[in-house]
Amino acid sequence: MSMAKETRKSFVAHSILAFAGACLLMGNGFATTASTSGGALPAGHPTQAQTNKQAKAKPAPLIDINSASKAQLKTLYGVGDAEADRIIAARPFKTKTDLVTTAGLPTGIYVANKHKIIAIQKTKPSSKG
Repeated sequence: MSMAKETRKSFVAHSILAFAGACLLMGNGFATTASTSGGALPAGHPTQAQTNKQAKAKPAPLIDINSASKAQLKTLYGVGDAEADRIIAARPFKTKTDLVTTAGLPTGIYVANKHKIIAIQKTKPSSKG
């Protein structure tokens, strides 16, 4: 084998050893994580309990498109002043899909928000006496 190949192999071997040693000196090693090694989590990192609590948290309440204020409507993705005004002007809606057909809301905005909205119907007072 030539001297250049032996030198290159030696350099690579020494580099790998130096990298592994540096990883060990830095803490838990290169491939381990705090959660599997029992080490402390970095500041600001959620614990497993916090992650589980967030997963079990109640979803945000649905926004009723028939009664929501302009500010509430603007919290929806893609809904600005113009879209909120169109929604308010086109009320009442029988179903939430009427946002597309009646209010002229783009389908993409509707699809992005359909899990956040509802169309509650007002009940008429009974005329029984």
